Amino acid sequence: MFSQLGDRLKETFRDLRGRGRLSEDNISQALREVRLALLEADVALPVVRSFLEGVQQRAVGEKVLESLTPGQAVVKVVHDELVELMGARNDALNLAVRPPAVVLMAGLQGGR
Repeated sequence: MFSQLGDRLKETFRDLRGRGRLSEDNISQALREVRLALLEADVALPVVRSFLEGVQQRAVGEKVLESLTPGQAVVKVVHDELVELMGARNDALNLAVRPPAVVLMAGLQGGR
């Protein structure tokens, strides 16, 4: 599941290479692909919408540093937004319960 998501995101960002500035059209097209990739990876629709809104607000009109391509700049924006969405700190899984500890993992599309 994660490798497929990663592959889809790489393809999407590869299309943004070679541009000096990110436009709303470039970003909208890339975000459509990101939306599809996330939904296929069992991410809930409200989470996808919230995530994409944040990415679009951060990415539109962002100047690309000389050392970065637009694709790399968008990857950074997406990364920063994912970190913010999922939480910047690591919380340990509390398994200090009477064994056996039960952990439920569920996906909408039966992801592997």
